Amino acid sequence: MTRHISLSVNDSPIEMDYFVQGFIDHTVFGMVSSLEGIYDISTIELGIKGDDVSLSVNNNSVPLKDFVAAIVGSTVRGMVSALKGVEKAETIQIGIQR
Repeated sequence: MTRHISLSVNDSPIEMDYFVQGFIDHTVFGMVSSLEGIYDISTIELGIKGDDVSLSVNNNSVPLKDFVAAIVGSTVRGMVSALKGVEKAETIQIGIQR
């Protein structure tokens, strides 16, 4: 299903095995697809810097309310912080192409 997934933390690419790629893909895709007005997702770009969360779907910026940004940011930080080689995730970039 996933053609390509990329993850960088603090501007450094993170290598992922098949399980981690699938877990991040399904978790991020699930959160994004639950947002109102989001359909037919082919690309997702998610960026987190501090408390700021930016989201682009199919190359279109998606505005996020504070509550949604907080949940997405906390969930992604929790997933990424558990990965080998990640100490303190100050910035996170996830790209998914389906």
